[in-house]
Amino acid sequence: MSYHASSEISLLPEEHATNSLHAGQLDAAGQAILKLLHKAAGTVEADRRQASDAAQKLSTQLRAAVDRIADLEAEVHHYRTKSERAEEWLTKIAAEIEDRLVSQPEERRRQGAPRT
Repeated sequence: MSYHASSEISLLPEEHATNSLHAGQLDAAGQAILKLLHKAAGTVEADRRQASDAAQKLSTQLRAAVDRIADLEAEVHHYRTKSERAEEWLTKIAAEIEDRLVSQPEERRRQGAPRT
């Protein structure tokens, strides 16, 4: 039995050394993982900021484009209205020309009236 007891005593320093070695490796691995996590978090934060800045810029450009489209639509409406009114006047003028200058001289010629 005493042999068995001395065997246990001789194993304890080796176990302690092995445990210390494993603990050191675990600590180093844990610190390396934390360092990588911090680096990844920094990269993610930088990417997030960049994406947020890009989204803000695009949002501003979109608002400006929407405002410009509204302005252009109002301008198109204005000129369409003017164009329609001008067409109405041209139709009236063409009808008046037809009545006074084209139709009446033909009627006078048919009636044998002298031209003036």
